[in-house]
Amino acid sequence: MAKNIFTITPGDTSTSGDTSMVEQYLDTFRRGEHLDPEKSLLAAILEDAVGEYRKYNRAHDPNGKKRFREAEEWIMRGGNDWIFSFDNVCDLLGLDAEYVRRGLRETLGIPAEEENRLHRDKMRRRAA
Repeated sequence: MAKNIFTITPGDTSTSGDTSMVEQYLDTFRRGEHLDPEKSLLAAILEDAVGEYRKYNRAHDPNGKKRFREAEEWIMRGGNDWIFSFDNVCDLLGLDAEYVRRGLRETLGIPAEEENRLHRDKMRRRAA
């Protein structure tokens, strides 16, 4: 697995206020001379999901809520039971999936413990 060279901590002033570590990582792909088509596809999938998650996190209309919920479910669901699962995509791109999840939760101001509890509660309601 590739080494994750992006470390962003709360209060880090070396990056602009709205730039996430995923966007920085994907920018390195864009700057590269050549990227395998498969990695380009994986990067596009991840970039789209992160964009939807961040853009629609406060949506009030049904379509926006649906788009956020779909992105959130894909990102927050653990496991690698599917080739395009969030964990697999991150792994193949050399990212730590938990680190990316934590960063995304922090951009929304949601503590990790609360997010995990909310996600478990949602899954229990759906299973019932």
